[in-house]
Amino acid sequence: MSAQPRDHFSVCWSIYVGWMPWGYGASEGIVKKWADKYDITIDVVQINDYVESINQYTAGQYDACAMTNMDALTIPAAGGIDSTALIIGDFSNGNDGVVLQEQTDLKAIKGQNVNLVELSVSHYLLARALDSVGMTERDVRVINTSDADLVSAYASGNVTSVVTWNPLLSEIETMPDSHKVFDSSEIPGEIIDLMVVNTDVLKANPDFAKALVGAWYEIMGTMSGDDAGAKTARTAMGEASGTDLAGYEAQLASTRMFYEPAQAVAFTESEDLKTTMQYVAEFSFRHGLLGEGAPGPEFIGVETPTGVYGNSANIQLRFDPSFMQMAADGEL
Repeated sequence: MSAQPRDHFSVCWSIYVGWMPWGYGASEGIVKKWADKYDITIDVVQINDYVESINQYTAGQYDACAMTNMDALTIPAAGGIDSTALIIGDFSNGNDGVVLQEQTDLKAIKGQNVNLVELSVSHYLLARALDSVGMTERDVRVINTSDADLVSAYASGNVTSVVTWNPLLSEIETMPDSHKVFDSSEIPGEIIDLMVVNTDVLKANPDFAKALVGAWYEIMGTMSGDDAGAKTARTAMGEASGTDLAGYEAQLASTRMFYEPAQAVAFTESEDLKTTMQYVAEFSFRHGLLGEGAPGPEFIGVETPTGVYGNSANIQLRFDPSFMQMAADGEL
């Protein structure tokens, strides 16, 4: 990928409550308006397969991509693509959860088969849930199950434990004798949704970052609140994701959206972010997600405003609040 100054860029995203604003911003011309301000062009492309979108970004087919903090570490960063978390959009605050059949206590999961998308944030959530009650993954058996099959597998009666995300989670919760025993609100701030940009592209083209951040916070301003315009925006986002206004607002209720740039900056500058990335790196290393040559969880350096977790000579993931701070200061 060329890291020279240029005027044409591409961004990809996939369907998720916290990323629907990108599709809305593209269709309503908000992204174009901000790109025009900086005399550049930004193509915003929806990709239906989430992991495939990250793979394409990692392969250099896109300059930026919407992804979680864990996937940013284990796919592009682990693949040697230096990436920067430009926008901290939100964190899951109940959107991911553990459901047991007929049991109301998480400890009852011991010895069970647990159906989930292996090596996903669901798998990470399970590890953190087990840790909270003094157990490890050795106490259960993980059954890799596609997100497309989870609801039907659970409904079959042969599955007693699942870990998944909304809207699948809420659908499973409504089934008879189903009990959510742990969710992401119990590990707040650990499953983070980002807009990640290739660091070399960012350094050579700061106007690209300014346009993305400016567009994002205009969209945030449009969709937040109770006025008619905000409801129209949220309705459009809900319908684009296969639900309606009520369904989308239910997903937003279990998502901690950072509608104001200052909120996102404060989150990024907290000491907690570095600790979270340590948890994520340790989980990822245990599961071989940091690459075959990784000798330990600190193999990849993760730069945060409070310091580097891992190898400072191998920084491949950076959390940079400077452009969000410009938005907060009205400097875009």
